[in-house]
Amino acid sequence: MASTGAKQAPKIVSKISAGGTGAAGASGGPPIMPLASPLMGKKKKPFLGMPAPLGYVPGLGRGATGFTTRSDIGPARDANDPVDDRHAPPGKRTVGDQMKKNQDDDDEDLNDTNYDEFNGYAGSLFSSGPYEKDDEEADAIYAALDKRMDERRKERRELREKEEIEKYRMERPKIQQQFSDLKRKLAEVSEEEWLSIPEVGDARNKRQRNPRYEKLTPVPDSFFSKHLQSGENHTSVDPLQGLGGLNTPYPGSMTPGLMTPGTGELDMRKIGQARNTLMDMRLSQVNDASPSSEDVWLEAARLQPGDTAKAVVAQAVRHLPQSVRIYIRAAELETDVRAKKRVLRKALENVSKSVRLWKTAVELEEPEDARIMLSRAVECCPTSVELWLALARLETYENARRVLNKARENIPTDRHIWITAAKLEEANGNTQMVEKIIDRAITSLRANGVEINREQWIQDAEECDKASSVATCQAVIRAVIGIGIEEEDRKHTWMEDAESCVAHGALECARAIYAHALQVFPSKKSVWLRAAYFEKNHGTRESLEALLQRAVAHCPKAEVLWLMGAKSKWLAEDVPAARSILALAFQANPNSEEIWLAAVKLESENNEYERARRLLAKARSSAPTARVFMKSVKLEWVLGNIEAAQELCTEALKHYEDFPKLWMMRGQIEEQCENMDKAREAYNQGLKKCPHSVPLWLLLSHLEERVGQLTRARAILEKARLKNPQTAELWLESVRLEYRAGLKNIANTLMAKALQECPNSGNLWAEAVFLEARPQRKTKSVDALKKCEHDPHVLLAVAKLFWSERKITKSREWFLRTVKIEPDLGDAWAFFYKFELQHGTEEQQEEVRKRCENAEPRHGELWCAESKHVLNWQKKTGEILAQVASKIKNTF
Repeated sequence: MASTGAKQAPKIVSKISAGGTGAAGASGGPPIMPLASPLMGKKKKPFLGMPAPLGYVPGLGRGATGFTTRSDIGPARDANDPVDDRHAPPGKRTVGDQMKKNQDDDDEDLNDTNYDEFNGYAGSLFSSGPYEKDDEEADAIYAALDKRMDERRKERRELREKEEIEKYRMERPKIQQQFSDLKRKLAEVSEEEWLSIPEVGDARNKRQRNPRYEKLTPVPDSFFSKHLQSGENHTSVDPLQGLGGLNTPYPGSMTPGLMTPGTGELDMRKIGQARNTLMDMRLSQVNDASPSSEDVWLEAARLQPGDTAKAVVAQAVRHLPQSVRIYIRAAELETDVRAKKRVLRKALENVSKSVRLWKTAVELEEPEDARIMLSRAVECCPTSVELWLALARLETYENARRVLNKARENIPTDRHIWITAAKLEEANGNTQMVEKIIDRAITSLRANGVEINREQWIQDAEECDKASSVATCQAVIRAVIGIGIEEEDRKHTWMEDAESCVAHGALECARAIYAHALQVFPSKKSVWLRAAYFEKNHGTRESLEALLQRAVAHCPKAEVLWLMGAKSKWLAEDVPAARSILALAFQANPNSEEIWLAAVKLESENNEYERARRLLAKARSSAPTARVFMKSVKLEWVLGNIEAAQELCTEALKHYEDFPKLWMMRGQIEEQCENMDKAREAYNQGLKKCPHSVPLWLLLSHLEERVGQLTRARAILEKARLKNPQTAELWLESVRLEYRAGLKNIANTLMAKALQECPNSGNLWAEAVFLEARPQRKTKSVDALKKCEHDPHVLLAVAKLFWSERKITKSREWFLRTVKIEPDLGDAWAFFYKFELQHGTEEQQEEVRKRCENAEPRHGELWCAESKHVLNWQKKTGEILAQVASKIKNTF
């Protein structure tokens, strides 16, 4: 009854206070006044006006107990009323649900069916009570006792259960056990006895085994004609009743007009006449109902044969003399060109404002007659741009200029007239007028309220480019390229426009955009680079070199532009010019590593080894870098000067001991000299300095595998994976090591772990596809594509999979997709070339080789193994491609 809530405290206090006051009055004592705290100021309220502290129960200290009234707890609530908790779980969202839940928790199932003599009730009698620590200890003791008792009875119980199971199986054996003796006797059956066993037949009768569906065969006409001549009565369809039922028997003659009298045969001529009569009746009804409907007349003409259709169209022209479509249909029905012209001229007399009629009529005329007709057409239709442009094309240069001027007067808001005028001037050699006409066009159109749509003008420029009007195309680009673009967005937008023009095949438009961008941004290296790559891919060598000369004049510190110019001269076999370009590059960039190495490569490729050595020595003294030392070692190594290479390598490692490629070269030189211990020592020292260099770990593992130390190679790879977690190359090498050792199960296990650690590695998925058996490869490839949709290694694996299944077309499509996504992957080009050597034509093989040479790939496991070999250092891309393809075997 007592309410202890803080919200109810004021009410309870008021009631107790009221009761106490009455008692004091009855006894005659003075009334009890509320006391003020001595700590409160005069302006503070007494404690009755302040909120009660947490857990405070009024009157509890003097023995008074509060009580709760209906006003405190509110009115009674229905079972369907929602609870106060707005986020209650399902099943507890109404008052009735919670009451039912509490009742289920409180009620115990004390039914006799739930009682056991030994165990008592199935549930706990005290499950509703609190579960305390001593209850937990008691339960643990009882569980230990039960376990101990169970162990004592375990052997006896298991023996009893085993005997019961055996007894049950003897009484009720399985069907398999019942026929086991007969199965054993099957071993004694000879082959002749086995073959003499009759087949199990079908016990059903023939009609059930072979059901025959009811066939309905139409009665031939000869049957009816025979019986009609004999005068016999038969049941047949009544033609007078339309679709209704069968007629009563009637003798010989059928509907008049269907058969020739006396013969009983069908008269096809009369059937045709009847059809025409019906059609004429229906068409006349329709046309009388809708004589002004153009569609009805055209449909009526379509349903009729030639001459009748002409009559229908003639009748339509009388009803609709202004219908262009009916005149066009009338011209189409004529087979003679003269008749067509006559119909169209008659149509133009009635409908002289129709552009469609004029265009159709002009198409049938000779050039001279067409010019005369177009002169009349532009008078009748002065707002038709097409007619004006067609007339201008048929006129001479001077007359065409006059025609276009008149067209501009009549249609001052159309841009095509201005562009056609510019193309006309360009076609007649007046290229200096083209720029003026386009500028005047922009000004005039703006004056007439026309909004200059930049995209539309660029499309017009692309059309001019395709029509070989280069000057007009470039003039249009220069006039509109900067319209409607913010200043900070110009470079990005113009580069996108150039790429779009290249994609549409409008190369002159792209060249004009690059030229304009270079005028606006003459010191931007990125713009010069894009323009240079454009000329390299789509222009000539002369245009590329001219562009690069301008580029290095504006950006002398851009090394890549100097190198592109030198390479262009070198590919053109103009070595002195390439040297002069590099000399100028040295002056602009005196300590540039890239230019030093380019000069060394130029000399070494042209067999000027002493000059290359001198350049490298000068580079080591003036611009010493790790790459310069590496190239010095590589030059001596490929030239066969092993001792000089080793000395240079030792000197380089003193300065750059954290450069892993130097350690790799030192180990490979020792391997080439068959000094396996020194090679191992070099690799180990390199790994101490560069523990995160994956190629070093792989080289050391290959060395141990080559000398037969598989266990050591396996341990090295495990250590490498610990040092470099989530490295797909190390996992891949571990899988291949086990596979080469013949341990396919371990390889598959490692592959599963690798895919868990590196789920997005295309290398691993590509290898996993071919680790599977042939039936499972397609499923694995689908999983690989889901994980790595655009990975070149996965695409290459799918192409090889189709190749192994002899699906040539699909395989070629996937090879093309692979080299398009990643043209720098040499392995993809090698497999593609090998594929074309086996299944393609000579043209396809040559196309793959040329595309590979243009792409100049640098990466790929098989590709790098050949291109970086010391014996192949002077070979071109095409030679390396053929060499790698020759070593590929179709083991997949």
